[in-house]
Amino acid sequence: MASELWVWVGALFTLCILSFLYKDNPFFRFAESAFGGISMGYYINLTFRNTFVPNLIAPLFHAGPAYSAATYPTREPEHWLLIAPFLLALVLYSRYVPKIAWMSRFALAVYVGYYAGLNMMQKLQGEVLPQSADTIRSFWRFLPERLPIWLDAQTRTVSWGEWISSLVFVIGVLAVLVYFFFSAEHKGVVGGVGRLGIWFLMISFGAAFGYTIMGRVSILIGRVIFLVDDWLGLG
Repeated sequence: MASELWVWVGALFTLCILSFLYKDNPFFRFAESAFGGISMGYYINLTFRNTFVPNLIAPLFHAGPAYSAATYPTREPEHWLLIAPFLLALVLYSRYVPKIAWMSRFALAVYVGYYAGLNMMQKLQGEVLPQSADTIRSFWRFLPERLPIWLDAQTRTVSWGEWISSLVFVIGVLAVLVYFFFSAEHKGVVGGVGRLGIWFLMISFGAAFGYTIMGRVSILIGRVIFLVDDWLGLG
């Protein structure tokens, strides 16, 4: 068996978490609370060291472990602008004083607005636009000059597998769009295509759920390997 203290700590916490498979118990709640507290403390420390210190304390106060005279020889005018987010961060703690708790709403409004705008651009550039491009690319393969049955040197780059995949993709996109089209009653052809869209949605949800299950099973396998190899030394 392992002789390191932290291996024993990790093994005991793992067993406490796995005890929930029997039923809810104090050991599981203790491990859950400890995990949440340690994770939050680690995140706060990581944010303070990697964000707060190099981006605020070093350029504004010329202090801290991230400060060096070569990096910040003088205070530039833009450095003084950092006072604004610094004051907003301090205002957040006014929630602990009931009489001035309303001041924290201003900081929260700026914080939520900033991250909503930032995440909107990231989602657009990272998810919406690439997925839209893939959808348009699938439709593009159905142009006559792109079909593989047209024996041309350039069209042979599109394989039958890609063609069938694009056909299923296009049918799925159109069927799902029809399902969410509520300006017409879902009867007849529209109702049939809408039900086909439901099948495509269920398949996609099932695939996403299966991917989540695979991730959880992968974590369980890692924990079992840790208990058998690192803790018990049976590997």
